Amino acid sequence: MDDQTRIELEAAAFRRLQKHLMQDRTDAQNIDMMNLAGFCRNCLARWYQEAANERGIEMSKDEGREAFYGMTMAEWKANHQTEASAEAKEAFKHSHG
Repeated sequence: MDDQTRIELEAAAFRRLQKHLMQDRTDAQNIDMMNLAGFCRNCLARWYQEAANERGIEMSKDEGREAFYGMTMAEWKANHQTEASAEAKEAFKHSHG
């Protein structure tokens, strides 16, 4: 497989993951993703921002999140985020605290 094809396949897989998390599974909360997988939508948005910055493209944390989420964090929270359970908060504290 040539490099261009590999890059295109990786980009397609990323777009599929993004769609899955942003449209198909909005019910999956970031804290639960962090507790189970060790990363969440915010991590993906940060990695996107860091990749842009590494290539000389200025992008703030908020701009990276908006690029990944397709909306502002305020919009995402209003539309999809629920209050984390005490159990989820405790699990997060122990695994990421």
